[in-house]
Amino acid sequence: MKFIKFLITGMLFGIVMAKSEAISWYRIQEMFRFQSIHMYGIIGTAVMLGVLGVFIIKRLNMKDIFGNPIVIAPKEKGFWRYVFGGIIFGFGWALSGACPGPMFVNIGYGFGGFIIIMFFGTVGTYTYGVIKDKLPH
Repeated sequence: MKFIKFLITGMLFGIVMAKSEAISWYRIQEMFRFQSIHMYGIIGTAVMLGVLGVFIIKRLNMKDIFGNPIVIAPKEKGFWRYVFGGIIFGFGWALSGACPGPMFVNIGYGFGGFIIIMFFGTVGTYTYGVIKDKLPH
């Protein structure tokens, strides 16, 4: 019962992603081909909500569900690390037709092929966790 708010938030996230067509492979391809502004509007809205959320967390000194203060680490320096990471993320997004959030929504919608994409996304995340200390940061 303690985590019901997270279940409800996840369900609302899925509904918003589906209704806004952010899970549509065609919408994502339109974005990467610069044929439509639809996805850029969704992403821009998400960025602005993220900025607002971080501002509120910092302003109100909010705590996590265990009562610990939420600490937002300062941004690390290094422009090229973000460029390289963004390129890898963008290639994966363009090839699969989904970023991590909509992958789960597509699976919930019954698109079973996204289980493969989710599997390899998990493998990639795990691989990064294993080799991150050996990478230049």
